[in-house]
Amino acid sequence: MPYKEREINKLYYTMGEVTEMFEVNASQIRFYEREFDIIQPKKNKKGNRLFTPEDIEHLKIIFNLVKNKGYTLQGARDYLKANKNQAKENQRVIDSLEKLKQFLIEVKERL
Repeated sequence: MPYKEREINKLYYTMGEVTEMFEVNASQIRFYEREFDIIQPKKNKKGNRLFTPEDIEHLKIIFNLVKNKGYTLQGARDYLKANKNQAKENQRVIDSLEKLKQFLIEVKERL
């Protein structure tokens, strides 16, 4: 049976890791945290934000709605209130398609 690498899932991500993931400034992440009540990172004793994988999923959904689909912030808030489960499912599909795309690119490079 071939070896398959496990995905490493962290319990918490720092602000620096999140800004690298989304290629934005920390101020934009903090802004979205204020604007959308579904993003609620924990804070340690120093006050540093620690984002859970669920917070990361919510940020992906928000970035998809605002950046890719062109929603306004109010429109994205309204959409999430009305269709939260559908938005999560759509994001799961997008994530799986992106993983498949990355895999196919790696296969193509090896040929």
